[in-house]
Amino acid sequence: MDCVDFVELVTELLEGALPEGDERRFIEHLAECSGCERYLDQFRQTITTTGELTPDSISPDARQQLLTAFRDWPRQ
Repeated sequence: MDCVDFVELVTELLEGALPEGDERRFIEHLAECSGCERYLDQFRQTITTTGELTPDSISPDARQQLLTAFRDWPRQ
């Protein structure tokens, strides 16, 4: 597994949806790549931080900027 594949699979890993073989390759890559280890740590921290946001915890301007930035993101 290379770093591009790793990044593409992070969300699936954290959701527990990664097939066993891919998870094994993911963990093996993680053990060898400090850059991907930092990426995973940052991803987890982002999830933690954004999970703590409430409408009252950010300014109206910041809220509007976020809504504008993500308005056109594909929805699944």
